[in-house]
Amino acid sequence: MSSAPDGGDALFDHRGFMLLWFARLAGVAASQMLMVAVAWQMYDLTGSAWDLGLVGLLQFAPALALALPAGHLIDRHHRARIVALCLATQVAVAMLLWAGSDRGFASRDLLLGVSVVLGSVRAFQMPAQQALTPLLVPAALLARALAFSSAGLQGAIIAGPALGGLIYAAGAGTTYAVCAALFTVAAALCLAIRYEHAPPPATPVTWGTLLAGVHFIFERKVVLGAISLDLFAVLLGGATALLPIFAKDILHVGPTGLGLLRASPAVGALLMSVALSRWPVRRRSGPLLLGAVAVFGLAMLVFGLSTAFWLSLAALAVSGAADMVSVVVRQTLVQLETPDAMRGRVSAVNSVFIGASNQLGEFESGATAALLGPVGSVVLGGLGTLLVAGLWLRLFPTLAQRDALVPDGTAGSPGRP
Repeated sequence: MSSAPDGGDALFDHRGFMLLWFARLAGVAASQMLMVAVAWQMYDLTGSAWDLGLVGLLQFAPALALALPAGHLIDRHHRARIVALCLATQVAVAMLLWAGSDRGFASRDLLLGVSVVLGSVRAFQMPAQQALTPLLVPAALLARALAFSSAGLQGAIIAGPALGGLIYAAGAGTTYAVCAALFTVAAALCLAIRYEHAPPPATPVTWGTLLAGVHFIFERKVVLGAISLDLFAVLLGGATALLPIFAKDILHVGPTGLGLLRASPAVGALLMSVALSRWPVRRRSGPLLLGAVAVFGLAMLVFGLSTAFWLSLAALAVSGAADMVSVVVRQTLVQLETPDAMRGRVSAVNSVFIGASNQLGEFESGATAALLGPVGSVVLGGLGTLLVAGLWLRLFPTLAQRDALVPDGTAGSPGRP
């Protein structure tokens, strides 16, 4: 693939990337709808908050357990076909749930079982998608491509649950049928992606090859700094788990207000991702990454101390926008610093970091809120995020001083579609 000019429509000239973009849009929308339906159906069946928590836990645990073999597999095989196979598996899951709902054999055990399958599939799908994108666009367009991808994903994340809720009114089976159709479309689009894939020489699977991604991250300080910065920022600064408390007891806005609070970070992220796809980051990427994390911490401080609904909405929107800057810069740095032969294993480890920060972050918020109250928990998390940004400035000087996202001579060339 020859490098395209960095014009406003340059991404649309890369057929493989656009196929992946539409596939991810359909797949994420279907996934969001599926999880809304599974959660509602589980609560209808059991009325247990514990069972709702198990659904999330049983999706995270396989991703953690399968990260190393998933990364090794992704680095050896055609990544678009791996993503297509993962999506096809989700078609089967959605059809099973469709049949179970329509024929009356949907149960708690069935929903927990498919949660394990979904978590296992995503252990392969997420890193394969991350490692596939650099093969489909030139290195100079990668930051724009990631921002454009994030814009689509944020739109799907916002619309998917709302659409799933509307369709669920016609029955759980109807929702699962729509999910199956969307997953089918996504899988077909991925199968149409073409790029040059040269299988690496056959080598035995050893602990050394499985752990190569972990070793690479810890040896490359820019990559370690970027990934760990995101881990600790989200771990300390997230407040999603506490939003119902703020909506009910502090802001007094009820369930409608809660919905707006939950949507605000995604709206901010969507607007920022659109801006970054139009005006991609070119210089001072390291300071921008650290600055975005600091802004995220400040926004969470404002949210924690706010008693005005409009100010809380604005603070959450700013936090989402700052987080999107962090995500795009971090993902671009990680992908460009990583040789293609290692991208699957590094992306798999990165996916575990992301999952851990989200899941453990909710636990951290709940635990500190039990001790300090919700306001104390969010304020402490915001201060902790600011502290992390300051510490990383000193601990990772190569990251703090990083200028261009695409250093001369280090970025790999994409494959040919």
